[in-house]
Amino acid sequence: MSTEPSAGIAGPATIRLRHLKQAKEQGRPFAMLTAYDQFAAKAFEAAGVEVLLVGDSVGTTVLGYDSTTSTTHQDMLTFTGAVARSVTRPLVVADLAFGTYEAGPDDALRHSVELVRAGAGAVKLEGGEEVAPQVRALARAGIPVFGHLGFTPQSVNSLSGHRVQGRDPEGAQKMREDALALQSAGAAAIVLELVPAAVAASVTASLAVPTIGIGAGPDCDGQVLVWQDMAGLSGFQGKFVKTFAQLRPQLERAAQQYRAEVAERSYPGPEHSFE
Repeated sequence: MSTEPSAGIAGPATIRLRHLKQAKEQGRPFAMLTAYDQFAAKAFEAAGVEVLLVGDSVGTTVLGYDSTTSTTHQDMLTFTGAVARSVTRPLVVADLAFGTYEAGPDDALRHSVELVRAGAGAVKLEGGEEVAPQVRALARAGIPVFGHLGFTPQSVNSLSGHRVQGRDPEGAQKMREDALALQSAGAAAIVLELVPAAVAASVTASLAVPTIGIGAGPDCDGQVLVWQDMAGLSGFQGKFVKTFAQLRPQLERAAQQYRAEVAERSYPGPEHSFE
C-alpha cells in the first residue's frame, strides 16, 4: 500500500476508531497486518500500516500449533504486550483466544480487560448474532470490539476445514444479518474472511462501520493479511494471498552463507574480534 498522503489514513499521530470510520466514509482503503513481535511491528509502523492485528494466528505462525484453538489467553497477553510496547501510531487489535468469550459476556469482559491492560486498543472475537451479547457488554464497558464473520478459524472443525462461506443465498443472507447484529451491538469494525467478493461488497455497503477483508475481494474498507504470508516467509500460497517479498529464500541464503563461513573459519575475522 502506498504511504503517500492521498492513500490510507494520513496525518494523525495515533490511529483511532474514528479514523477508520472516516476512511470508510471517504472511500480510502486502509491496511491491517498481523504482528507478534517488536521487529515486525516497528517495520510495519514505519511502512505506514494503520492497524496491527495480534492474531491468535500466532499459535500457528510462531508457536508451532496446528490450529488457532491451541492459542491461549496467556499467549495473547504476551504477544499483545510485545507489539503494543513497540509502536505508537497503529491501532493495535488483539484477538480473544478460543475459550475466553464463548461462555458469555462476563468471560468476554474479564479477558478483554486484561488484553487492554496489556496494550490492546481494541479486541476481536469470532461469530455472529450469537456473540452480540458479548459485543454489547464490551462496548458498554468502553472496550472497542471488532467482529469476525465468514470463515472463522476457531470454528475450523465445525466448518469442515478452510472453506469459503456465504456462497449460497441463505448463507449470504445470514452473513448480512449477523453483520448488522454485530454493528447494532456496538462492533466498531468487522473482519470478513473467505467470503465471495460480491457478498462482501453487499455486506460492506449495508454497514456504517468498516469491513476488513481477507479473501473477501476488493470492496471491503480495509484489507488484512498474515504478515508471514504477505512477505513470503510462510510459504502459504492461498488464492487470496499475494506475496510482496520472498523472505524465506533470503533467510535461507543468509543462514547458508553464515554456516559456510563458520565452517571455513572466515567468520569471525579480525574485524569481528577483540584484542
